[in-house]
Amino acid sequence: MSNEASPPISTPTTIAPRLAWRVRMAAYGPPALLVIGLLLFWEAVVWYWAIPVWLLPPPSRIVATLLDSLPTLTGHTLSTLTVTIPGFALALVVGFSLGVALDASPLLRRAIYPLLVTSQTVPIVAIAPLLVVGFGFGLFPKVLVVALVTFFPIVVNTIDGLQSADRDQRRLLEAMGASYWQLLRLLRLRAALPAIFTGIKVAITYSVIGAVLAEWIGASAGLGVYIARSLRAFRTDQVFVAALVTSLLTIALFTLVSLLERWIVFWKGER
Repeated sequence: MSNEASPPISTPTTIAPRLAWRVRMAAYGPPALLVIGLLLFWEAVVWYWAIPVWLLPPPSRIVATLLDSLPTLTGHTLSTLTVTIPGFALALVVGFSLGVALDASPLLRRAIYPLLVTSQTVPIVAIAPLLVVGFGFGLFPKVLVVALVTFFPIVVNTIDGLQSADRDQRRLLEAMGASYWQLLRLLRLRAALPAIFTGIKVAITYSVIGAVLAEWIGASAGLGVYIARSLRAFRTDQVFVAALVTSLLTIALFTLVSLLERWIVFWKGER
């Protein structure tokens, strides 16, 4: 008999983690390498041409500024969230309710839908100062700015989602005498949830930008205020830091909505 140890046998429990790791590397490896390469190129360009820090700071300077400014940034980020969350919640309630109302009344939809589309052609930068003048520098006008920025995709996707219900099932329920609200509860709302969550994910990415814009126009704290003060002081590195924090905050909120969608619209992954 040979005393040599036999090689380990691969089992499903050992193959699955390896396969999952390879899938993750295939999905996230190329973009991660691209980002790292761009950052290294950015760093090299700044140092090679001796570009002034106030004009274009290198990534290393931005990271150092981020670490030094963490206590200050935490307060400004929390202030931005106190504007973002209520504004998005208001947009969600108004957008969903308006979408259902326009779906329920074709006459109302023909009258209001063109006005909704037209409203998106008006720059929010022109409206925000008027809200500040009318309602003051408190929380309410900033919440309204966020709601105005974010409610449109929720309305549109709610209407489109409600229209996407299976026609045969709808006709069957109508033949059985189901009312509009029974159709909505039994069939159409479930069919509309994927589209509604698509609108919510689009809106949540706009909400942080809307809050920063509202703070820029009139506020005492928040990432918008931090950016405005940094620009006046020619602290471009702080501007990049605020942009980075804004992006990370947007990604975090988008991820939370995606997880909520996966939990509520659990049947979507079964297709």
